[in-house]
Amino acid sequence: MAIEVFWISGSPFSWRVLLALEVKGLPYTSRLLQRSQGEHKTPQFLAMNPRGQVPVLRDGDTIVYESMAILAYLDRKVPSPPLFGTSAAETGHIWQLVCEQVSYLDEIADVFILPLYFGQSEERSPEVAAAIPVIHRELARAEAGLRGRSWRVGAAVSAADLALFPMVMSLLRAAGKPAAEAFDHRLTPFAERYPALAAWCARIEALPGYQRTVPPHWR
Repeated sequence: MAIEVFWISGSPFSWRVLLALEVKGLPYTSRLLQRSQGEHKTPQFLAMNPRGQVPVLRDGDTIVYESMAILAYLDRKVPSPPLFGTSAAETGHIWQLVCEQVSYLDEIADVFILPLYFGQSEERSPEVAAAIPVIHRELARAEAGLRGRSWRVGAAVSAADLALFPMVMSLLRAAGKPAAEAFDHRLTPFAERYPALAAWCARIEALPGYQRTVPPHWR
């Protein structure tokens, strides 16, 4: 039975998993859920993930949720190409970057992204504005780490890359919304402020299978 992935278009956390499956070259069945219809809150879905969040991976009798847990599962299931490095040092560095992102970027990025996606930026204006300098602090750290490098850790794409890329793309999509013009977000033009990150994004977009992972409503 093929791996099944339950996801929602535009979820950066779902995007991580789709990218990982493509990098691994694994066949999978896409189960695209509609947020507007509450398909991630049905009894059937909640039986897999009682938190009612995507992504969820089902592999036969095994169900895994939380995006980084899914990446770890896939890497153990099919070790090559590795997502978590080829040495203890690389594994530690990859997990360090992933943990930093989860702790310091993901939540604050959502504070910026979600109000702009869902038409709440005016009422949540102070929160959105306060998130911007924190986001830039984390992007600057990523930019510095990529100078002179193709990938964040090691010589090939890793979980550290797959974790960050969808969040960067989500930030840029939010920054392109008309309501974002009310904020001095300074995320665009992205390549001028963050040239190493912009070049790294282009490398990920050139990966085989990348186009299959792009959120359908973004195309």
